[in-house]
Amino acid sequence: MGDKVNGQHGAAGVQSIDRAMSLLSVFSTARPVVGVSELARATGLARGTAHRLVTALVSHGVLSQVPDTSSYCLGPRLLGLAEVARQQISLEAQAGPVMAWLRDRSTETVGLHILDDMPSRRTIAQAESPHALRRTYTDLGAARPPYQGAPGKLLLAFADERLRRRVLDGELPVADGGDDLDATRLAAELATIREDGYALSLQERVPGVVASAVPVRDHRAVVVAALSISIPSVRAGRDELLGLIPLAREAADQLSERLGYVGETSGDTESV
Repeated sequence: MGDKVNGQHGAAGVQSIDRAMSLLSVFSTARPVVGVSELARATGLARGTAHRLVTALVSHGVLSQVPDTSSYCLGPRLLGLAEVARQQISLEAQAGPVMAWLRDRSTETVGLHILDDMPSRRTIAQAESPHALRRTYTDLGAARPPYQGAPGKLLLAFADERLRRRVLDGELPVADGGDDLDATRLAAELATIREDGYALSLQERVPGVVASAVPVRDHRAVVVAALSISIPSVRAGRDELLGLIPLAREAADQLSERLGYVGETSGDTESV
Protein backbone atom coordinates (compact mmCIF):
# COMPACT_ATOMS: atom_id res chain seq x y z
CA MET A 1 0.00 0.00 0.00
CA GLY A 2 2.91 2.29 0.78
CA ASP A 3 4.20 1.83 -2.77
CA LYS A 4 0.83 2.87 -4.16
CA VAL A 5 0.76 6.04 -2.06
CA ASN A 6 4.34 6.91 -3.05
CA GLY A 7 3.45 6.39 -6.68
CA GLN A 8 0.47 8.71 -6.38
CA HIS A 9 2.62 11.37 -4.70
CA GLY A 10 5.26 10.97 -7.38
CA ALA A 11 2.72 11.40 -10.17
CA ALA A 12 1.31 14.51 -8.48
CA GLY A 13 4.83 15.90 -8.12
CA VAL A 14 5.58 15.38 -11.80
CA GLN A 15 2.27 17.03 -12.71
CA SER A 16 3.15 20.05 -10.56
CA ILE A 17 6.53 20.34 -12.27
CA ASP A 18 4.92 20.11 -15.71
CA ARG A 19 2.42 22.80 -14.77
CA ALA A 20 5.12 25.05 -13.32
CA MET A 21 7.18 24.71 -16.49
CA SER A 22 4.16 25.56 -18.62
CA LEU A 23 3.73 28.75 -16.58
CA LEU A 24 7.38 29.72 -17.01
CA SER A 25 7.17 29.07 -20.75
CA VAL A 26 4.57 31.85 -21.08
CA PHE A 27 7.23 34.46 -20.31
CA SER A 28 9.28 35.74 -23.25
CA THR A 29 11.12 38.84 -24.41
CA ALA A 30 7.87 39.90 -26.06
CA ARG A 31 5.84 39.21 -22.89
CA PRO A 32 8.16 39.70 -19.86
CA VAL A 33 5.38 40.66 -17.41
CA VAL A 34 2.24 38.53 -17.03
CA GLY A 35 -0.70 38.45 -14.63
CA VAL A 36 -2.14 35.32 -13.02
CA SER A 37 -5.32 35.41 -15.12
CA GLU A 38 -3.28 35.63 -18.32
CA LEU A 39 -1.03 32.78 -17.14
CA ALA A 40 -4.11 30.66 -16.48
CA ARG A 41 -5.57 31.38 -19.91
CA ALA A 42 -2.26 30.72 -21.70
CA THR A 43 -1.73 27.37 -19.97
CA GLY A 44 -5.32 26.17 -19.65
CA LEU A 45 -5.00 25.92 -15.87
CA ALA A 46 -7.67 26.96 -13.40
CA ARG A 47 -6.93 30.41 -12.00
CA GLY A 48 -6.66 29.04 -8.46
CA THR A 49 -4.16 26.40 -9.57
CA ALA A 50 -2.12 28.98 -11.46
CA HIS A 51 -2.12 31.28 -8.42
CA ARG A 52 -0.90 28.50 -6.10
CA LEU A 53 1.92 27.62 -8.48
CA VAL A 54 2.90 31.25 -8.93
CA THR A 55 3.03 31.71 -5.14
CA ALA A 56 5.32 28.67 -4.84
CA LEU A 57 7.58 29.90 -7.64
CA VAL A 58 7.81 33.34 -6.01
CA SER A 59 8.83 31.75 -2.69
CA HIS A 60 11.76 30.10 -4.48
CA GLY A 61 12.80 33.26 -6.33
CA VAL A 62 11.90 31.80 -9.71
CA LEU A 63 9.20 34.45 -10.21
CA SER A 64 8.95 37.96 -8.76
CA GLN A 65 5.91 40.19 -8.31
CA VAL A 66 6.26 43.48 -10.12
CA PRO A 67 6.06 46.27 -7.49
CA ASP A 68 2.67 48.00 -7.16
CA THR A 69 1.02 45.56 -9.58
CA SER A 70 -0.60 42.13 -9.53
CA SER A 71 1.65 40.91 -12.35
CA TYR A 72 4.79 38.81 -12.28
CA CYS A 73 8.13 38.54 -14.06
CA LEU A 74 10.93 35.98 -14.03
CA GLY A 75 12.87 36.05 -10.78
CA PRO A 76 16.53 36.51 -9.78
CA ARG A 77 17.03 32.83 -8.94
CA LEU A 78 17.02 32.11 -12.67
CA LEU A 79 20.07 34.31 -13.26
CA GLY A 80 22.34 32.05 -11.24
CA LEU A 81 20.87 28.91 -12.79
CA ALA A 82 21.24 30.39 -16.27
CA GLU A 83 24.92 31.11 -15.68
CA VAL A 84 25.55 27.52 -14.60
CA ALA A 85 23.69 26.28 -17.69
CA ARG A 86 25.59 28.68 -19.95
CA GLN A 87 28.93 27.33 -18.76
CA GLN A 88 27.84 23.76 -19.48
CA ILE A 89 26.35 24.39 -22.91
CA SER A 90 29.19 26.45 -24.34
CA LEU A 91 29.97 25.73 -27.97
CA GLU A 92 33.36 24.09 -27.51
CA ALA A 93 32.24 22.05 -24.50
CA GLN A 94 29.35 20.55 -26.45
CA ALA A 95 30.92 20.17 -29.89
CA GLY A 96 33.46 17.41 -29.23
CA PRO A 97 31.13 14.37 -29.06
CA VAL A 98 29.06 15.59 -32.01
CA MET A 99 32.14 16.19 -34.16
CA ALA A 100 33.44 12.71 -33.32
CA TRP A 101 30.03 11.26 -34.22
CA LEU A 102 30.10 12.97 -37.61
CA ARG A 103 33.75 12.05 -38.25
CA ASP A 104 33.07 8.39 -37.49
CA ARG A 105 30.10 8.25 -39.86
CA SER A 106 31.59 10.27 -42.69
CA THR A 107 35.18 8.96 -42.11
CA GLU A 108 36.36 12.45 -43.07
CA THR A 109 37.77 15.41 -41.15
CA VAL A 110 35.17 17.52 -39.35
CA GLY A 111 35.83 21.16 -38.45
CA LEU A 112 34.14 23.69 -36.17
CA HIS A 113 34.35 27.32 -37.26
CA ILE A 114 33.25 30.71 -35.96
CA LEU A 115 33.08 34.24 -37.35
CA ASP A 116 34.61 37.14 -35.42
CA ASP A 117 33.99 40.86 -35.73
CA MET A 118 37.08 41.63 -37.86
CA PRO A 119 35.37 39.84 -39.67
CA SER A 120 37.39 36.65 -40.00
CA ARG A 121 36.61 32.96 -40.09
CA ARG A 122 38.47 30.96 -37.43
CA THR A 123 38.66 27.16 -37.06
CA ILE A 124 38.46 26.40 -33.34
CA ALA A 125 38.33 22.58 -33.30
CA GLN A 126 38.64 19.53 -35.53
CA ALA A 127 38.05 15.79 -35.49
CA GLU A 128 40.54 14.29 -37.93
CA SER A 129 39.72 11.61 -40.46
CA PRO A 130 41.21 8.14 -39.85
CA HIS A 131 42.37 7.96 -43.48
CA ALA A 132 46.09 8.22 -44.14
CA LEU A 133 45.31 10.84 -46.78
CA ARG A 134 43.17 13.40 -45.01
CA ARG A 135 42.52 17.10 -44.46
CA THR A 136 44.23 18.40 -41.30
CA TYR A 137 43.75 21.93 -39.98
CA THR A 138 47.22 23.20 -39.05
CA ASP A 139 45.99 26.76 -38.51
CA LEU A 140 43.57 26.36 -35.60
CA GLY A 141 42.58 29.79 -34.34
CA ALA A 142 44.13 31.67 -37.27
CA ALA A 143 42.11 34.42 -38.95
CA ARG A 144 41.03 33.63 -42.51
CA PRO A 145 38.92 35.64 -44.98
CA PRO A 146 35.27 34.73 -44.43
CA TYR A 147 34.47 34.66 -48.15
CA GLN A 148 37.00 31.88 -48.89
CA GLY A 149 35.94 28.26 -48.37
CA ALA A 150 32.69 26.59 -47.38
CA PRO A 151 32.61 27.35 -43.62
CA GLY A 152 33.54 31.00 -44.09
CA LYS A 153 30.91 31.54 -46.78
CA LEU A 154 28.31 29.76 -44.67
CA LEU A 155 28.99 32.00 -41.68
CA LEU A 156 29.11 35.12 -43.82
CA ALA A 157 25.81 34.19 -45.46
CA PHE A 158 24.05 34.09 -42.08
CA ALA A 159 25.94 37.03 -40.56
CA ASP A 160 24.44 40.37 -39.64
CA GLU A 161 23.72 42.41 -42.76
CA ARG A 162 26.05 45.23 -41.70
CA LEU A 163 28.97 42.86 -41.21
CA ARG A 164 28.23 41.12 -44.51
CA ARG A 165 28.11 44.52 -46.24
CA ARG A 166 31.53 45.44 -44.82
CA VAL A 167 33.00 42.36 -46.46
CA LEU A 168 31.26 42.84 -49.79
CA ASP A 169 32.26 46.51 -49.95
CA GLY A 170 35.93 45.76 -49.26
CA GLU A 171 38.68 44.09 -51.24
CA LEU A 172 38.08 40.40 -51.97
CA PRO A 173 41.42 38.83 -52.93
CA VAL A 174 41.26 35.13 -53.75
CA ALA A 175 43.40 32.52 -52.05
CA ASP A 176 45.81 32.01 -54.97
CA GLY A 177 46.58 35.72 -55.33
CA GLY A 178 44.56 36.16 -58.52
CA ASP A 179 42.01 38.85 -59.29
CA ASP A 180 39.57 39.89 -56.56
CA LEU A 181 36.24 38.10 -56.34
CA ASP A 182 33.27 39.84 -57.89
CA ALA A 183 31.19 41.26 -55.02
CA THR A 184 27.90 40.97 -56.91
CA ARG A 185 28.53 37.32 -57.70
CA LEU A 186 29.58 36.63 -54.10
CA ALA A 187 26.44 38.33 -52.75
CA ALA A 188 24.30 36.13 -55.01
CA GLU A 189 26.14 33.01 -53.81
CA LEU A 190 25.61 34.01 -50.17
CA ALA A 191 21.89 34.45 -50.83
CA THR A 192 21.77 30.95 -52.32
CA ILE A 193 23.59 29.56 -49.28
CA ARG A 194 21.03 31.14 -46.95
CA GLU A 195 18.24 29.59 -48.99
CA ASP A 196 19.85 26.14 -49.30
CA GLY A 197 21.19 26.00 -45.75
CA TYR A 198 24.65 24.75 -46.73
CA ALA A 199 27.83 25.87 -48.52
CA LEU A 200 30.28 24.02 -50.76
CA SER A 201 33.90 24.63 -51.67
CA LEU A 202 35.69 22.84 -54.51
CA GLN A 203 39.39 23.48 -53.91
CA GLU A 204 38.45 27.10 -53.36
CA ARG A 205 40.83 27.96 -50.53
CA VAL A 206 43.14 24.95 -50.23
CA PRO A 207 44.25 23.15 -53.42
CA GLY A 208 43.33 19.47 -53.35
CA VAL A 209 40.63 19.89 -50.70
CA VAL A 210 36.84 20.05 -51.11
CA ALA A 211 34.43 20.85 -48.27
CA SER A 212 30.85 21.39 -47.22
CA ALA A 213 29.50 23.34 -44.25
CA VAL A 214 26.17 23.62 -42.42
CA PRO A 215 24.99 26.07 -39.72
CA VAL A 216 24.89 25.54 -35.96
CA ARG A 217 22.36 27.62 -34.00
CA ASP A 218 22.11 28.53 -30.33
CA HIS A 219 19.12 29.02 -28.02
CA ARG A 220 18.30 32.32 -29.76
CA ALA A 221 18.14 30.58 -33.17
CA VAL A 222 21.26 32.58 -34.12
CA VAL A 223 23.89 30.91 -36.32
CA VAL A 224 26.94 30.83 -34.05
CA ALA A 225 29.16 28.32 -35.86
CA ALA A 226 29.66 26.24 -38.97
CA LEU A 227 30.22 22.49 -38.96
CA SER A 228 32.25 21.31 -41.95
CA ILE A 229 33.36 18.11 -43.63
CA SER A 230 36.65 18.40 -45.56
CA ILE A 231 37.87 15.75 -48.00
CA PRO A 232 40.87 15.36 -50.32
CA SER A 233 39.64 16.09 -53.85
CA VAL A 234 40.97 12.73 -55.10
CA ARG A 235 38.31 11.09 -52.94
CA ALA A 236 35.31 13.38 -53.44
CA GLY A 237 33.71 16.03 -55.62
CA ARG A 238 30.47 17.97 -55.66
CA ASP A 239 28.21 14.89 -55.73
CA GLU A 240 29.96 13.27 -52.76
CA LEU A 241 29.76 16.52 -50.78
CA LEU A 242 26.05 16.85 -51.48
CA GLY A 243 25.55 13.24 -50.43
CA LEU A 244 27.01 14.04 -47.00
CA ILE A 245 24.82 17.11 -46.37
CA PRO A 246 21.99 15.17 -44.62
CA LEU A 247 24.51 13.57 -42.25
CA ALA A 248 26.16 16.93 -41.56
CA ARG A 249 22.77 18.49 -40.88
CA GLU A 250 21.91 15.71 -38.46
CA ALA A 251 25.12 16.43 -36.55
CA ALA A 252 24.51 20.20 -36.65
CA ASP A 253 21.00 19.62 -35.30
CA GLN A 254 22.44 17.58 -32.44
CA LEU A 255 24.90 20.33 -31.56
CA SER A 256 22.25 23.04 -31.91
CA GLU A 257 19.99 21.14 -29.51
CA ARG A 258 22.87 20.91 -27.03
CA LEU A 259 23.15 24.70 -27.26
CA GLY A 260 19.46 25.11 -26.45
CA TYR A 261 18.00 25.50 -29.94
CA VAL A 262 14.43 24.22 -30.09
CA GLY A 263 13.27 25.54 -33.46
CA GLU A 264 12.86 28.78 -35.35
CA THR A 265 11.86 31.80 -33.29
CA SER A 266 10.03 34.85 -34.53
CA GLY A 267 12.03 37.74 -35.89
CA ASP A 268 15.49 37.85 -37.40
CA THR A 269 17.46 34.63 -36.96
CA GLU A 270 20.69 35.79 -38.56
CA SER A 271 23.98 35.66 -36.72
CA VAL A 272 25.56 38.69 -35.08
